[in-house]
Amino acid sequence: MQIKTSKIYFDEQLYLESGRILEGYTLAYESYGELNSDKSNAIVVFHALTGSHHAAGKYEGDSKAGWWDPLIGDGKVLDTTKYFVICVNVLGSCFGSSGPLSETKKGRPPLRLKFPVITISDMVSAQMSVFKSLGIKKAYAVIGGSLGGMQALCVGVEYPQFTDRVIMLASTHATSPWAISFNKLAMEGIVKDKRFQDGNYKKEDFEEIPLNGFAIGRMAGHISFLSPSSMQKKFGRNYVETDGLYELFGRFQVERYMEYNGYNFAKRFDPLSYIYIIKAMNIFDASRNWDSLSDSLKNIEAKMTLISFRGDMLFMPSEMETIRDALRDLGRGERVEYYCVDSSYGHDAFLIEYDKFDFYIKKALEN
Repeated sequence: MQIKTSKIYFDEQLYLESGRILEGYTLAYESYGELNSDKSNAIVVFHALTGSHHAAGKYEGDSKAGWWDPLIGDGKVLDTTKYFVICVNVLGSCFGSSGPLSETKKGRPPLRLKFPVITISDMVSAQMSVFKSLGIKKAYAVIGGSLGGMQALCVGVEYPQFTDRVIMLASTHATSPWAISFNKLAMEGIVKDKRFQDGNYKKEDFEEIPLNGFAIGRMAGHISFLSPSSMQKKFGRNYVETDGLYELFGRFQVERYMEYNGYNFAKRFDPLSYIYIIKAMNIFDASRNWDSLSDSLKNIEAKMTLISFRGDMLFMPSEMETIRDALRDLGRGERVEYYCVDSSYGHDAFLIEYDKFDFYIKKALEN
């Protein structure tokens, strides 16, 4: 599988949904396989909140492959001998694309908390510049889970000519109060931590000792990615062998796991980027600029494949069913396929239990 990692700087204005303007911006992306002669074989993969453009393969020295490696590659579901697969790091992220800690035009200091609020529409609008620069006028398919699913839906609504196939996994048409509540815990933990310094920290400040408030907020958020069943199966009531049962701060295995996940994540992900991206998720509503959800969805021309997971407590199956039902009410029933995967893993099932849904993606690509 041919892997290429690139960055593009766009010396142009990006008009944001808020009315503000970015004066030039950079987007990092990774691609796999090769574009065919008429550039009609591109599959766009949108990443989730904590993901990046590194969706598959390994960099030199890596022990872990990209976040969707089981699905992307030669002979896999997203077959890179047939398709050109591309994943762009979203605007606001900390893995190469322009965000709150990026240097601005002419080498000016980062905007930090003065960086404008961005939306899912803004993320997609910026990515369209990448596709245009590569000569991709129409993608074979767009696909994404969670935050990536929001981007995929946005493409279907706002760029109806861009693709004939939209595949959404574990996502929603509008972020619910339940999901916003988990994000609030993370945001409060970050901004109320004294070491955050109102966003005026150095990039390297948290590499060794992470921001405590961020780590704790991440632990809370991580609970929403799992489920009671998956936690019971993975940890049970097992206790850490080296901790005493009657030590006040002795830990169950699940507690040690939450600590490990929260503090390690807070070392590798920038807290400013995190609060900007969860803000984009929180305000996502596919019907916001329309009279209703149906009024928004009637713009979609692509075939929709919706995949939810029964144990998902963050973006519940009923939220995807709302999209399906609205399309059916519009007389588009033959243009939408909905599958609820029998999984008890939780929201992260779309990143873990590939064998339970990969054939649905394959079917959507072959139709």
